[in-house]
Amino acid sequence: MNDLFFHNWQQKSKEHQKKYAQWLKRAPKNAVLKILPTLHEEAFANINCLACGNCCKGYSPRFKTPDIKRISKVLGLRESVFIDQYLSLDADGDYVAKSAPCPFLGNDNTCSIYEDRPSDCARFPYTNEDVLLKRPQITLKNSEFCPAVFYVLEKAMEKLG
Repeated sequence: MNDLFFHNWQQKSKEHQKKYAQWLKRAPKNAVLKILPTLHEEAFANINCLACGNCCKGYSPRFKTPDIKRISKVLGLRESVFIDQYLSLDADGDYVAKSAPCPFLGNDNTCSIYEDRPSDCARFPYTNEDVLLKRPQITLKNSEFCPAVFYVLEKAMEKLG
């Protein structure tokens, strides 16, 4: 990580929440979408997810039906057993991991089901797609625990005002 830029990034992100929220409301959509792929690549050139793992340590993706079917098959479990063992329903009626950290997260921050992980995990942190703008509440929440979201927001605001 670029030590100077990322120094105290979580505190900076917390302090910038109001600024991020305002920017996400008025951001020029087409211009943002045009620069997201580059900013996403830059972010991950500077961030080692295996050194962080915050997303897997404190939050759960939604496990959609195709995810449940695929993962239970890979684990050699009936879907109902997989659900009973690993998942619970959240307030929105979505299946999420029963426990935090994620039961598939190893001590070295690797994922034991990485190749078959839920689609939410594969897409996270949504810094290269329109979710960044379409779901500002998720973007704001993610910016507090994911340095890539912090990076993309800061750089997008810097480039586009």
